[in-house]
Amino acid sequence: MSIISMTGYARAQGASPQFSWIWEAKSVNGKGLEVRLRLPPGFDSLEIPARERVAKAAKRGNINLSLNVLRQAQAATPAINRALLDSYLALAVELAREHGLPAPSAEGVMGLRGVIESSEEATLDEAGLKERDALLLSSLDEALLGLGAMRKAEGTRMAQVLTDELAEIERLALAARETAALRPEAIGTRFKAQLDELLESQPPLAEDRLAQELALLIAKGDVREELDRLGAHVQAAREMLAATDPVGRRLDFLCQEFNRESNTLCSKSSDVDLTRIGLSLKAVIEQFREQVQNIE
Repeated sequence: MSIISMTGYARAQGASPQFSWIWEAKSVNGKGLEVRLRLPPGFDSLEIPARERVAKAAKRGNINLSLNVLRQAQAATPAINRALLDSYLALAVELAREHGLPAPSAEGVMGLRGVIESSEEATLDEAGLKERDALLLSSLDEALLGLGAMRKAEGTRMAQVLTDELAEIERLALAARETAALRPEAIGTRFKAQLDELLESQPPLAEDRLAQELALLIAKGDVREELDRLGAHVQAAREMLAATDPVGRRLDFLCQEFNRESNTLCSKSSDVDLTRIGLSLKAVIEQFREQVQNIE
C-alpha cells in the first residue's frame, strides 16, 4: 500500500565557518498544498527554490517550513546598507511632509528589514551567495526527505486502521443481510400485511393512489440495494488503498457515499436489530472518514 499521511515533522541542521542553521518542516492536513515559509533577513533568495522543492515532495497538506540561522562570532559584526538606508529616509521624510506626520526617528528607520546586515551578508559576492544557498538547499532536501519518510510511516499505520475498518463495515453489512427482517419470508409477510391494510382502507384508495402506495412500500421495505452498494464501496475503497497515486480526495468522496447508504438503511429500517446494525455502521464509517481526512 502507498497511503501517505499529511502529518509529519522533520528537521535538518548543518554548519559552515560563517554560520550554523536548522531547517524545520511541519505538516498537517489540508484541502490542497499550502506552504508557509519563514526565512531570516538576507535569505530571500531561497524562497522560490524552497517552495519548488516542497511542491515536488508533497501533493497535499499545510506545510510550515522555517530556517533558523546562527552566525559565528567572527561573522556577526553588523554593517549598514547605506544605499537602502538613504532610500528609506528620503521616502519617510517625503511622506511625513505630505501627511503632516512627525519626522522619522533613526531607531525606526534602522529597524527596517535589510538596513542592518551582518558583515557576511555585506561582503558575499554573487558566487558566494550561490554557494551559501546551495549548501542550505541541500540541507533542506534532507529535511524534506525526513518529512516524507515520517508521512509514509504514518500512512502505513493508517492503512492498516482503514483496512480493519473496511472489514468491520463489510461484517456489519453481512450481519444486516442475515437479520430476520431481511429474510424473504419475513419481507413477504410484512408486505402482505401492509397491502391488506391498504386494500381495507375506508374509503377505498383510488387505483393510481394504491399504485403509488405500493411502490413506496416496496422501496421502503427492502434495503438489499443499499447493502449491495455498501459492498461495492468497500471494494472500491480497497482498490484505492492499493493504488500508487494520492487517493485522499477520492476516499473522502467515497465516505459521503458510505454515509448515504448507512443513513438510508437506518431510515428504512422498521426492525430493532437492523436499526442497531445501521447505527453501528454509521459509527464505523465516521471513524473511517476521520482517518481519511489526514490522507494525502
